[in-house]
Amino acid sequence: MHRGKTISAVIPCYNEEDGVRHVIEAMPRVVDEIVVVDNNSTDRTAEVARSLGARVVSEQRKGYGAAYQAGIPAATKDIIVTLDGDGSYPPEEIPRLVDFLLENAFDFVSASRFPLRSKGSMNFMNQVGNRVLTLATLVLFFRPIEDSQSGMWVFKREVYPRLHARHPGMAFSEELKIEAIRAKGVRFGETRIDYRERIGEVKLNMWRDGFDNLFFLVKKRFERRNSR
Repeated sequence: MHRGKTISAVIPCYNEEDGVRHVIEAMPRVVDEIVVVDNNSTDRTAEVARSLGARVVSEQRKGYGAAYQAGIPAATKDIIVTLDGDGSYPPEEIPRLVDFLLENAFDFVSASRFPLRSKGSMNFMNQVGNRVLTLATLVLFFRPIEDSQSGMWVFKREVYPRLHARHPGMAFSEELKIEAIRAKGVRFGETRIDYRERIGEVKLNMWRDGFDNLFFLVKKRFERRNSR
């Protein structure tokens, strides 16, 4: 618990037995619940997570978004924090991020990775791809975002049912932010974090996922929106 609020951490994982150990062991004591989503791992990800006290949720549908669509509803605490299971996002920043959310009366905060503090944390082409997608988000949705692709978010659990993000893959990240920005009565903010080099094998397919995200942004912009 932190400042009177309970906190859940949700971590999607596919074959991250080494990374998830690092993430869970670095989790600050203010986190009351750790939910690890095992997305068809073939290694010991689930076993390692359970041995360290996490609750493991299995999701058979493959994909980053599918994992979150299983893990976020399983979280039970007041505030939900998300981070990858590869050690690239800093668990120790959680108390500060929650402070930022509460002190600014935000409902949803996205943690921006830019400017990168560690040059080795992201290769040049991935940086270019992120900038293109972030610029596309600005052009299409008329809202400046520092990092549209960040996977570390802090938000009040009560607002999640109002954020209708449904993409099963990597585009879930940008979709959730867009939903938070567009939802009436949801206050969106950003703050910077120290992004790091990942532990283990890279799962991202830069060209496939990049173009998929870009096409999805265009589709999202012109879809008919349900009333909130």
